[in-house]
Amino acid sequence: MSIPTEPIGSIPRPAGLAEGSGNSAATERAVADTVRRLQDLGSPVVSDGEQSKPSFATYPVAGHPALAADGAVIPFADGHQRQLPRLTAGPFRYSRHAVDYLREAQRHASVPVKQAVIAPSALSLLYPHDGIDGYPREAFLDDLAGEAETDIRSCLDAGAHAVQLDFTEARLSLKLDPSGGLLDDLIALNNRVLERFSSDERARIGVHTCPGADLDSTHSLDVDYADLLPRLFGLNAGAFYLQMAGESDPDRALRVVADHLPPGARVFVGVVDPIDPAVETPEQVRDRVLAAARHLPADRLGTCDDCGFAPFADDTSTSRETAFAKIAARVQGTALAAEALGL
Repeated sequence: MSIPTEPIGSIPRPAGLAEGSGNSAATERAVADTVRRLQDLGSPVVSDGEQSKPSFATYPVAGHPALAADGAVIPFADGHQRQLPRLTAGPFRYSRHAVDYLREAQRHASVPVKQAVIAPSALSLLYPHDGIDGYPREAFLDDLAGEAETDIRSCLDAGAHAVQLDFTEARLSLKLDPSGGLLDDLIALNNRVLERFSSDERARIGVHTCPGADLDSTHSLDVDYADLLPRLFGLNAGAFYLQMAGESDPDRALRVVADHLPPGARVFVGVVDPIDPAVETPEQVRDRVLAAARHLPADRLGTCDDCGFAPFADDTSTSRETAFAKIAARVQGTALAAEALGL
């Protein structure tokens, strides 16, 4: 396929696995089934669908001994909330790295495997506003940057096709701080990690952003993409995965992308919406790709899902079958667009 297409992350877990079950046989079967079904759909790149992650954000600290439950709260448009844990002591270390998930998926895959990791900016929110005695914030950020580098580098070294930093809090930060100061701080922290990689390595590192997609609701869809994207493209990454199918005015957003996309970077536009219960047709996907190609060179264009389908393990708002049907439409529709463009 001349237009690359990749999954973003989570796929709803099979029945009985909604709360995750570590390295159990049930989890192994879910990973194997996910990889097999993605390959059967013709997906040129696959992932483990985050079948054994408790959530896309908290996998590195699951079971961490120095956490309290009363951390930062993420409010969603439908009224529900997610709450991050709060760090209570240092030094900060990951309790698990994403390479474990990658290696398990690679055991079952015959095509390239990508790996999603949480951006260090998201984990910086674990540090409390009033500080930690004997463990200043800058020491925490030093430790966090080192752990994030290890998380990314170990996946690259293990042969990941790409490593995707999930930076979903980017758009939310502009809701919390419309001045953009918080966003600038988060971007600076991510770049602090990305600058540790060579240009060849960064070509395999991408950044995903979206307005959230939990329980069929978003946390920041009302924030103007035009306020986010120019700053987001200041990240030293080789690719950007952008929610686009769920945008109210995707053509306007694509014009912003075209005006600010860094030289050499590829943009993967979202062409299926995990929040919309209706399954897109391949023809709808094709038309979304062709609309993007009116703004962006085809050799710098790819497609993806807007977001993961179940970023938290207990999210059953979208069925597993619906997720795979949407992915099939993405793969087929991208191929139709490539054909229409003569690629």
